[in-house]
Amino acid sequence: MSDKSDIIKMDGTVVESMPNATFKVELENNHTVLAHISGKMRKNFIRLIPGDKVVVEVSIYDLTKGRIVYRKRIDKGGETN
Repeated sequence: MSDKSDIIKMDGTVVESMPNATFKVELENNHTVLAHISGKMRKNFIRLIPGDKVVVEVSIYDLTKGRIVYRKRIDKGGETN
């Protein structure tokens, strides 16, 4: 299992939904990564749609793939928490 120092957490936006719970996510720095949903999100039936703001863990060894670990909530005013 990887060490916590090998992971970078970044904010991003879901751009496209793909098969097998995989998503294209555009990060804050305008890079696009292919990300899958973490096990706890699957277990708790958290759904993602394009446009959702998420937190993605990206490995320092492969910056093209990641794991979605959190979906940010959106207030009624449209602001994310």
